[in-house]
Amino acid sequence: MTDTTVWLMLVIGVLIVAILALVAAYYLWQLYRLRQAQKLQLKKVEAESRAQRERINTSIQVIASSVGREDLTLTEASIRISVLLDSLSVDDTVRDEYSAFYQLRDATAHIPILEQWKKLPVAERRKLDKERLKHEHTYSAFVLAAAERIRGKTF
Repeated sequence: MTDTTVWLMLVIGVLIVAILALVAAYYLWQLYRLRQAQKLQLKKVEAESRAQRERINTSIQVIASSVGREDLTLTEASIRISVLLDSLSVDDTVRDEYSAFYQLRDATAHIPILEQWKKLPVAERRKLDKERLKHEHTYSAFVLAAAERIRGKTF
């Protein structure tokens, strides 16, 4: 092998290594940019999640403050608060502390709402309304106490 061939192979080898290094550097740069974009996206999602939790907590407070003021029935308040607490994925200790909402909701779960309620005959509506009022009377002290305790809480 001549010196020229050796030098040519050496130059080709160095060029190959340099090209591979540039390709690796390019992919490292792309990976860095991707991770930065992911961090930014994660911050955005976390901010949206905090804002959503804040809106839900505000809704819970508004509903809890209207309990007992005839703005809505105890049943409706119980349904709404229990659904909102569930949407926050609260743990079982919170569910237990505010079980009044869940118990009244479960006791009246068979009563149709919205369009299904409107489709019922008047006699059936009266019967179910009486039943709802009976359940509300049974749970009223329990629900009112839970509404009082939940006021000012953030989950």
